[in-house]
Amino acid sequence: MSIPAHLTKYLDQRGSHYEVHTHGHSRSSAETARSANVPAGQLAKSVILEDETGVVMAVVPADRMVLLGEFARLLGRNKLRLAQEERVAQLFEGCEPGAVPAVGMAWGVATIVDDELESSDVVYLEGGDHERVLRMSHEEFHALMRAQPHGSFSRSPLH
Repeated sequence: MSIPAHLTKYLDQRGSHYEVHTHGHSRSSAETARSANVPAGQLAKSVILEDETGVVMAVVPADRMVLLGEFARLLGRNKLRLAQEERVAQLFEGCEPGAVPAVGMAWGVATIVDDELESSDVVYLEGGDHERVLRMSHEEFHALMRAQPHGSFSRSPLH
């Protein structure tokens, strides 16, 4: 599989610079980080949530989890839950389940970025399948996400 057309078109229209890196097949974002030999804190993970209002994407480092209460308060939406896999598959055309790139805007999905990702000098994104990641400099990632809401809504699962 290749990088989804929605994603490449979106990135190209914005003049985003990135590199595509291949890695061994993975089944989770933590496994992707290990397989791609990148720090999990630099891999942007997408978490797709929904309520009666619609779908929203939370973008957090792969080594962190979304604090649903904080995220819901940030958006003023108190009934958010994980989106059903069928819904995610319908929305994110061209992506394999569990490998949705953290660029929901390319599919018209509201995207909110955790502040933790702003501290990385390099950010990696899932490439839409389980064998590719996109590598972006901090500046490129920041420019790509500049117009998206940001907040602090994640924590390490060890806390």
